[in-house]
Amino acid sequence: MPQLCQLGSTDLHIAPLVLGGNVFGWTADKATSFAILDAFVDGGGTMIDTADVYSAWVPGHVGGESETVIGEWLATSGKRDRVQIATKVGMLPGAGGTKLAPARIAAACDASLKRLGIETIDLYFAHQDDEDVPQEAALAAFGTLADAGKIRVVGASNFHAARLKSALDLAIAHGLPHYHVLQPEYNLVSRDKFEGELQDLCVTHNIGVVPYYGLASGFLTGKYRRSADLSKSVRGGRMAAMLEHKMGVLAAMDTVAEETGATLAQIALAWLAAQPGVTAPIASATSVAQMEELIGAMAVKLNPDQLERLTSAGA
Repeated sequence: MPQLCQLGSTDLHIAPLVLGGNVFGWTADKATSFAILDAFVDGGGTMIDTADVYSAWVPGHVGGESETVIGEWLATSGKRDRVQIATKVGMLPGAGGTKLAPARIAAACDASLKRLGIETIDLYFAHQDDEDVPQEAALAAFGTLADAGKIRVVGASNFHAARLKSALDLAIAHGLPHYHVLQPEYNLVSRDKFEGELQDLCVTHNIGVVPYYGLASGFLTGKYRRSADLSKSVRGGRMAAMLEHKMGVLAAMDTVAEETGATLAQIALAWLAAQPGVTAPIASATSVAQMEELIGAMAVKLNPDQLERLTSAGA
């Protein structure tokens, strides 16, 4: 079993891979989702990440589909005490207003708790920044939820460095909850949104980082190497620019794969896990076979030379 890692300065200790729940109830049906969740936990995984908005983008869906599937799995598997549940508010409109309005945070939390069938959300993210709501008002709303025992830890997703820093400063000044975890987009071929000021801020303040798109929507698995590959999945359309500009990354990964015996997906996640500030990357799977491959990433350790070659190729 993998060794657990402390998530920033929180009291959460998680495995070095987080399971992304965006596919549950979308590209993974209920039975497949249950099998993936079982394989993840049986392989030593602990944290499952979802959001109330998953998967509202699918025709006929309204949001909450992923949470509902996870809730049904928790109820039937009896594994609630073996996992931490992370979910988010701020992208799905509904009762109480929009984004991070305090009434919206309160209503969305209750709706997520009901779908998940749990009493406490272990990690509750602001899914995106909301400049129309004073940051101290949003933080106070999260504090109310924590005081009521509905959430344990508060995190931020898709925040720029200046806004995360101002939220930290306000929390200190007014005795409000801190954003103790950050969920940014970050991977070998998408680095500018995190590296630099935002990464430095997280390292300085011991903010645990759990990046999403760890496999760059599948590009870093080597699945897409020519134009004909773009039709392989619903995400293929995003790959055209990477095929033109990022093939050197796959070449470097191929070399590391020959040296280590690891798959490209495992190498991509191991590179992420080795970056300063990162506690665990997030990755999703649509089959048990994919899940088992991703679990293997937790045992892959790249040496400094391999990490440098990958970093340089993705620059």
